[in-house]
This record gives sequence, structure tokens and C-alpha cells, in this order.
Amino acid sequence: MTTTTLRGCGTALVTPFQPDGSLDEPALRALVQWQLAAGVHMLIPCGSTGEAVTLASAEHRRVVEITVEEVNGRVPVIAGAGSNDTQRAIATSREMRSIGASHLLHVTPMYNKPPQRALLAHFRAIADACDLPIMLYNVPGRTAVNMEAATTLELARDPRFVAVKEASGSLAQMTTILRDRPPQFAVLSGDDGYTLSLMAHGGDGIISVVSNVAPSLMVQLCDAMWRGDLAAARALDATLAPIIDACFVESNPIPAKAMLAVMGRMQERVRLPLVPLADALRPRVRDVLVRAGLLAS
Repeated sequence: MTTTTLRGCGTALVTPFQPDGSLDEPALRALVQWQLAAGVHMLIPCGSTGEAVTLASAEHRRVVEITVEEVNGRVPVIAGAGSNDTQRAIATSREMRSIGASHLLHVTPMYNKPPQRALLAHFRAIADACDLPIMLYNVPGRTAVNMEAATTLELARDPRFVAVKEASGSLAQMTTILRDRPPQFAVLSGDDGYTLSLMAHGGDGIISVVSNVAPSLMVQLCDAMWRGDLAAARALDATLAPIIDACFVESNPIPAKAMLAVMGRMQERVRLPLVPLADALRPRVRDVLVRAGLLAS
């Protein structure tokens, strides 16, 4: 099992689609290379931002395969493998291992609403079945279940669980985990807007939606916090704030894909039940890119 420390800016990659709805493999390869050139520290294919729930199994495999190929060992590839069916999560985990992912991302099961003891059983069953290190993912806004700090900390004592992507929206919960975690267990924000605050409390970085659009800025923010340059970090946070807001004016990844399309990096294609960005929001999305210097006026 790899012991790579997960820290810095990790991009939760969008999944580019062709006009006919199929995977846009050239756009995905180009996106990965752009992220690497910007200095991103981790890549996370097939998570929430990657519309994993609407990918067929073969598509899921192909997205991770392409990411692994393009990365070629330069940064960790943390493959989304979560499911609300534990056996399906195990099967996906084994497949992600077979194609070269370095880590797994496992979200709390959605819809079932398991109690905390069931979360422990679910994640331990996955770890027992597949020997890749696991990043836990807590996002109650999507799953309807919050993984409490005590549950995260119990799993953190098991070296098979190496990190948590914390998107509870509760800084108090995040700081509780930070205070009591084992030294090698990474705590990363799952919300772009908490990056500075979490890192100021000793957190390890961000699994970012916004770095799809502004990878260099998010990397610079993490780097500034690492070296203790709070003035630079505040300035970067202020630059990023309008982009962060724009990335969530509708459900993720609708706005991010609209931005990437405006920037000429991929087609603006999402899969139902998501739909393209509302026309009324397009001027705002374009304006924040222009003001941040990411798009010519």
C-alpha cells in the first residue's frame, strides 16, 4: 500500500462529453495535462463533479484509465469508487486498482441513510476487500447522511484510511477532526470556500471544483498557506471568491462546464438529470472569468 501524503490542491475532474453524449477523450486528456502543467497536486476522476452516477461502468473505467495514462505517476490519482451498495463499491474499487489508480475516493452511501455504525461497517468492508488506501468523502448535502467527527476519527486510526474530503459545511466538525486525528491522516476541504480557513487551522488542502477552471490560482493559494504567507493567501482568496460563487450558482458541475466551454477547453455537455447553465446566468459566469484574468474581454 502506498503511503503518499495527500496534501495541497486536488482537482475533482469534470468529465467532458461529446455533442452526441459520449466521452470526449481528447478533451479529457487535454484537461489532465493542463492541470498537471498548473502544478495541481492530486487528480480525482469520477467523483461528484465527474458525474460518476451517470457514467456506465465501461465509461467510468475509461475515464480513470485515461487519467492514469496522462498522469504517468506524477501525482496521485484518487479514483471515485463510491456506491450506496457496498458490494458494488467493492467491485469498482478492485477495478480501479487493476487499472492503476493510486488511491480510492469513497463517499458515504447516499439514499440508504445508514447510521454511524453502518458507515463503519461499509468502509471497513471495502478496505478488507481492496488494498488501495482510501480517502473518505463526507458530503451530507448530497448523501443525506453526515459522517460525524467521531466516526471519521475512528476510521482514521486504521492506516488503510489515509484522508477525508470534508464537505459537511461545518468548520467546527472539521477542526474537531484536525485536533484529534493521527499525524498521517490528511484532512482536506471538500468546499472551495473553506480552503483558507481549513488550512489556517492546520488542514492539508482542498479537493476542488474551482481548480477545473482556475488550477493555478488554487495551487497558489495552497502554496501560500503552506509557507505561512497569509497576506498572499488572503489576496488569492479574494480573487477566487467570485469564481467560487459562480461555480455554484447552479448544481455542480453545470457552471464549471459552462466556464470551461467559454474558455474553449471542452463542449458544454452535461448528462440528464443535469441540464446546461441557465441563459440568465451566462453573463455572470463570463464576467468572473474576465475579471480574474482567465478569459479575454
